[in-house]
Amino acid sequence: MSGLERVDPPELARPSGFAHAVVAGPGRVVFLAGQTAMDADGRIVGDGVVAQFERALGNLLTALRAAGGQPGDLASLTVYAVDLADYRAHARDIGRVWRRLVGADYPAMAGIGVARLWDDEALVEVQGSAVLPA
Repeated sequence: MSGLERVDPPELARPSGFAHAVVAGPGRVVFLAGQTAMDADGRIVGDGVVAQFERALGNLLTALRAAGGQPGDLASLTVYAVDLADYRAHARDIGRVWRRLVGADYPAMAGIGVARLWDDEALVEVQGSAVLPA
């Protein structure tokens, strides 16, 4: 079981798709590098932001599992999107991907629009941190 406590103060707007704060209990912190929709051969795959988000999140979760963690251990996540309006337009589909891969709980999150990512074909990148139970 995760040592994370999600805190959503009533003075702030009700969060949707993120937690306002996440408090980590005792455990090991894992810093996860930014992941795009890159396959094992180094190619960006997936048509559209939803498919690329699914692959990028899957890659991040693969790294997390390799470090001994589980999706519920995610404490924070930053999403970088080259077209934030397109990302928002597909928010429901992206939310379904999240629930299928991670579950109903969200970490502290930020969504940031960027001019471009390292690979020209990449539409989205995710970077995060996790706290593994002690």
